[in-house]
Amino acid sequence: MTSHPSTPLTPDRAADRRLSLVLVTGPSGAGRSTAINALEDLGFEVIDNLPLSLFQRLLEGPPLGRPLALGLDVRNRDFSTEGLTGLIERLRSDSALALEVMYIDSSDEVLLRRYSETRRRHPMAPASSPGDGIRIERELLGPIRDSADILIDTSQMSPHDLRGEMGRIFASESGPNLAVSIQSFSYKRGLPRSVDLVFDCRFLRNPHWEDTLRPLDGRDSRVGDYVSADATYDPFFDKTLDLITTLLPAYRDEGKAHLTIAFGCTGGQHRSVFVTERMASALAEAGWQVSSRHRELERRGLAASSANGASQ
Repeated sequence: MTSHPSTPLTPDRAADRRLSLVLVTGPSGAGRSTAINALEDLGFEVIDNLPLSLFQRLLEGPPLGRPLALGLDVRNRDFSTEGLTGLIERLRSDSALALEVMYIDSSDEVLLRRYSETRRRHPMAPASSPGDGIRIERELLGPIRDSADILIDTSQMSPHDLRGEMGRIFASESGPNLAVSIQSFSYKRGLPRSVDLVFDCRFLRNPHWEDTLRPLDGRDSRVGDYVSADATYDPFFDKTLDLITTLLPAYRDEGKAHLTIAFGCTGGQHRSVFVTERMASALAEAGWQVSSRHRELERRGLAASSANGASQ
């Protein structure tokens, strides 16, 4: 997922001029990294896995111009339950901070399934079963869970659902902010889940039929030049941008915290990727907080210059 710089969002929690600080923790596999990435998209300064011993030095450094999110897990080299609980107590007593502890959790059954699907070893029990690692981690993090200000159970959530929940929790209440996510997809694999607006790009000229462009994807300028040379591209893009920029303030004023827009083509590699990147940049330039992702490229792990050919 790519963030497109725009006017930083300031969560309502920082309205009292204290530094808004969110500590994010939870068992491995529950979605802590997804939550951290979502906070970054919402305008937070994000640092993941900072050693506990460096917290004070960080807070004593130069003032930050935006809220801060810190990811913590038991793999931190100086982690201990006592050390983290003590740190939380000290931070809560600091009058210059507005601290919230967020715990991302999931059921043991779901955690086991996720480890089975990825075939990863659990970091707390690399020579044993994931179940042993989950049990050890729960014992270490139990006191943190009990004292958390925000608890999110991701057992029934997709990563997209979790990002949406983060947007709802941390959207500003005074002058609502709207986090916009734009993604590309392949119609052959079906519509993405929980999408608000969908646009079809399959009418645009198809780079798949050009041998030199087929291995590339829509982030490559040569693909962009080819697609944008279609006589229907400019009217389509301009009218779609106009429609979206008309709708976004209405969604924001209605109180919606997160909006997902999807552009699809046949294979999700060329046309939809190009339009997604162009639209994300245009909206960021207009001052919206935008992130972009490409479902099919992520699924196949493709780099911009090494994509395998797929019909678009």
